[in-house]
Amino acid sequence: MSATKKAYLAGGCFWGVEDLFRKVPGVIDATSGYMGGHVKNVTYKEVCSGLTGHAEVVEVEYDPSKVSYSELLHIFWEIHDPTTLNRQGPDVGTQYRSAIYYSSTEEQMIAEGSKSWAQQFFNNPIVTEITELETFWPAEDYHQHYFERNGGHGCHLRRSFGRDETGRSLFQADVYKN
Repeated sequence: MSATKKAYLAGGCFWGVEDLFRKVPGVIDATSGYMGGHVKNVTYKEVCSGLTGHAEVVEVEYDPSKVSYSELLHIFWEIHDPTTLNRQGPDVGTQYRSAIYYSSTEEQMIAEGSKSWAQQFFNNPIVTEITELETFWPAEDYHQHYFERNGGHGCHLRRSFGRDETGRSLFQADVYKN
C-alpha cells in the first residue's frame, strides 16, 4: 500500500458523512471530529452551543493509488447539499456548514476547481467554504462508527452526476493545477 493521505470535509452531521466515506473503495478510515473553531479540545456539547465556531468534520484517510482527492471531492458534492448555509436536512447551525479544509496549495486549487465544476449541477450557488486546514479534534468515541454500532442511516443521500458510463468522474483536477 502506498502512503496514505487525509482529506477533511464538512457536509452536515458527521455521522452520515463518515458512514458514506467508509464505504468508498480506497478509503482506509473515516473519523468524525471538529474543526474551524477557537476552542481547544472541544466537546460535542460545546460545538452544539454554536459558540465555538467549529464545524462537524470528517477526517478521511485514503490511499491515493486507489482513490484520488478529486474523486473524494466529487463524492462530497454528491452526498450533501452545498447550497444551504449552515444547514443539512433537519440539522441547523453553523456546525453543520459545508466546508473543505485543504493542506496544500495543490489541494486548494483542486477544491476550488471542483467547486466551480460542481456548480453546474445545482440551481442555487454553492456556499461551501474552502479553508486552510486547522487543528482537527476527534469527536468523542460514541460518535465514531455511529451507524455501524447503532444501526440506522443519516439524511445524506448519494446522488450521481457528472460521471461517464463507467461511473468515472468527469471532473479533471489537472485542469486546475498550476
